Amino acid sequence: MSLLRLTTIVRRSSALRALLAAALTLPAAALLATHARADTSALTELVDAAAQRLQIAEPVAAFKWNSHGAIEDPGRVQDELANLSADAAGEHKAIEYSRFADWKLHPSSAPAGSPDLSASRSTIDGLNQTMLTQLVARWDLLHSPACVPQLDAARTAVIRPHQLESLYQHALSLATQSYCA
Repeated sequence: MSLLRLTTIVRRSSALRALLAAALTLPAAALLATHARADTSALTELVDAAAQRLQIAEPVAAFKWNSHGAIEDPGRVQDELANLSADAAGEHKAIEYSRFADWKLHPSSAPAGSPDLSASRSTIDGLNQTMLTQLVARWDLLHSPACVPQLDAARTAVIRPHQLESLYQHALSLATQSYCA
């Protein structure tokens, strides 16, 4: 999501303004908390949350495939837009479409079972909150000339631990491309 679009959404939504105000009042330690691993970028936690969010596309696609559900869920998309993750939601859908295409062409590779969709959505909601918190905490960096190299370093730092295949690497790049203003 572009920062201009993010700013417009925040200005129009009193709930989002309240959420941002609450995030800004959190102790600095809570906003700056990082994973135990040594990060190579101040943006690693933000990009890591985006990567985790993309990886949930697989179980969501499996649920929709086995239930013969539609990939598009307009009501959920509106919830995602309200949670500031339109870019990630778009790339999430792209992964679902890719998996559906794979399973259509190779039915034997389709998942036999389906995970609980509500658990996946709950995880997505938590990751959206992490991303929002990190966007607030890293606002100055996201608007600085150092953003692009930091974002590249963060992407590199999360690809290996998550063992992202090329589809997910490309989706991560697209989902995070608008982070730098």
